[in-house]
Amino acid sequence: MPWRDPKRYLWLMGLIVPSFPFLSWGLVELTGLRLFWWTGLGVLYVIFPIVDLLTGKDSANPPENALTRLEQDRYYRWCIFAYLPVQYVGLAVSCRLIADGGLATLDKVGLAFTLGCVSGIGINTAHELGHKKESVERWLSKVALAQTFYGHFYIEHNRGHHVRVATPEDPASARLGESLWRFLPRTVTGSLTSAWHLEKARLNRGDKSPWTLRNDVLNAWAMSLALFGALTLAFGPGILPYLALQAVFGFCLLEVVNYIEHYGLLRQRTQSGRYERCAPRHSWNSDNIASNVLLYHLQRHSDHHANPTRRYQALRHFVEAPELPTGYAGMIVLAYFPPLWRRVMDHRVLDHYDGDVTRANIQPSKRASVLARYGAAA
Repeated sequence: MPWRDPKRYLWLMGLIVPSFPFLSWGLVELTGLRLFWWTGLGVLYVIFPIVDLLTGKDSANPPENALTRLEQDRYYRWCIFAYLPVQYVGLAVSCRLIADGGLATLDKVGLAFTLGCVSGIGINTAHELGHKKESVERWLSKVALAQTFYGHFYIEHNRGHHVRVATPEDPASARLGESLWRFLPRTVTGSLTSAWHLEKARLNRGDKSPWTLRNDVLNAWAMSLALFGALTLAFGPGILPYLALQAVFGFCLLEVVNYIEHYGLLRQRTQSGRYERCAPRHSWNSDNIASNVLLYHLQRHSDHHANPTRRYQALRHFVEAPELPTGYAGMIVLAYFPPLWRRVMDHRVLDHYDGDVTRANIQPSKRASVLARYGAAA
């Protein structure tokens, strides 16, 4: 019998996330409880972590002889494509509710955070599409990013992060001893600066100015401006604060995931002085099946860095990759509380390096205290 993907139809569950605004609206109408405008946060921070723990892990890989057939099956692409219309219909409906739904200010804020959950996880959809070779998928990646005004991620992630991952030079790789709250401003500003320099260098090679719509940073931002402008014309300027709130929460949600994915991991220098090639040991993985289905296998991050164009349904588990104690949903909650995060994760980084903390990517300002704590020589 040919191998069949046991998760084939589970991937459709990814559409639960862009349905959050409809779920919120429906629950409020059904129960009269205004608390449900905050449904996105409740599902993301409470329900998803619990479901991860209840459903357990799936470390099974597709057989090698099935990978080509699996990647060529267009059904999986449509599972991704379907996210976008649900995302944007939900955005339009939410804007209508904010503008004309008679909602109190606190209810509008709750709905904006629910939208931010959709747009933030939508960046993961953009991530999957942006790595592909087909132009329509790359274009749809920018469409998915427009809601968060984070279109430069398309440039920085592919041409910056994947080159510098798990090194001190990468703004999206968190360091041992670095809290999420210190990491956030560093990665947001560093990623933006890196994306601009990458595009400027690309255009300069063709003797072109960066101030052109051929600049992928500018044309991605233009899509966001067009989207926000159209929504403002349709629903009035009163929606702008809520659009801004959902965008900021959305891209911060992405950056929390970045914080988790490579915390403390470091590629070592070779004899030539260059960094070693990125390997499975340079990314934190999780095989919690619930989060993996909802995030299109994002948590099989090691294989993604080894094979960036490989489609999500074909990503594999590696035994040598360091494993998170739970899925991304639970780890996001943990990251918000630095003392708890360090208690759970710092010893895992140390164990990964067989007790030699000098092999880790250490926050420079904490280097002396980290080395002293673990008895290592400076």
